[in-house]
Amino acid sequence: MSFSTLGLSEPLLKIISEQKYTQPYPIQEQAIPALLSGKDILGISKTGSGKTAGFVLPILELFQQKKTKTDRHVSALIVVPTRELAVQVESVFKLFSVGLPQRIKTMAVYGGVSINPQMMNLHRTEVLIATPGRLLDLVDSNAVHLSKVEILVLDEADKILNLGFKEEMDKVLALLPKKRQNILLSATLSNDINDIQKNLLHDPVKIEIIEEERSIDLITQIAYNVSEERKGPLLRYLIKTEDMQQVLVFTSAIKAAENLVGKLVKNGVQAAALHGQLSQGARTETLYRFKAGKLRVLVATDLASRGIDVPFLRYVINFELPRSPKDYIHRIGRTGRAESSGKAISLICPDDVHHFKVIQKKMGKTVDLIETVDFDLKGY
Repeated sequence: MSFSTLGLSEPLLKIISEQKYTQPYPIQEQAIPALLSGKDILGISKTGSGKTAGFVLPILELFQQKKTKTDRHVSALIVVPTRELAVQVESVFKLFSVGLPQRIKTMAVYGGVSINPQMMNLHRTEVLIATPGRLLDLVDSNAVHLSKVEILVLDEADKILNLGFKEEMDKVLALLPKKRQNILLSATLSNDINDIQKNLLHDPVKIEIIEEERSIDLITQIAYNVSEERKGPLLRYLIKTEDMQQVLVFTSAIKAAENLVGKLVKNGVQAAALHGQLSQGARTETLYRFKAGKLRVLVATDLASRGIDVPFLRYVINFELPRSPKDYIHRIGRTGRAESSGKAISLICPDDVHHFKVIQKKMGKTVDLIETVDFDLKGY
């Protein structure tokens, strides 16, 4: 199937072709025609499966027929859990908007930065991407109005609820008109998602894309048994000896990420941290440098990693294991995308061995544990 069969107009198809998109992902094949026909959507699909373009393209198509906004009433509202995801979704809208006959003003708003520039720039915005807290701040300031929203998207709804935004979301939903099109997207179908979709969606088209196993099969998983004091030198040894040029490293906490970056830089490895205590400007700049290949190593915490989407990322390293097997799968799933191979490496200390066995059991795959006592790590 090609994009030309999904009901999109020639201007959008031209942009899609220029961006080297050849075939739609499975979720796009189902979501785009359904959204163009006005249906509500419940989409269950993992990060990296093409969900964002699945709603961005039909929204841009539908809004080509609308008159340009002249006030502060937004027509489409996309609610996301994190600042990084807001920036990422905005970038996809802008990517596919360039050259369209009807200009669609799109804007992302989030906390961690001054609210005043956001308030000033909201005039004539048609598509608003927002985190819940900042959205309500702007509503309270009369900078934006939600009473004429025609399309609502809850992106990564599972994370929105897991991060404790339920009260804020109840307030947001109360401000919206009853008649609207709703799109609920989540990586998992939990009880919370079931509850919200029953109240939010009307006769939805349910799209569930299960492709986790396929993506894991493209990933070569390796684990190294290493003592705590040799873990840092081993990381630097692997990066240098394998000449890794774009590496995503995970730690469990902000302090650990900062300490690791300091040691990498001290030993001649270009690295930067990505976590929630950085300013939004710093986070955006760091993520841009990494995606552009200008930063060799990005050390991230799990929450801050939302929004990292690098199609051909070859290496993911678990410097510290996550708490849950699901988070482990989510981490390593950052590589092996776009039908390309990838390598996931885990550094396992003696205290981690039992937990790593649990992860392998839940994942349904065995990962070889390589001994490192004979590795010469002097100078690393």
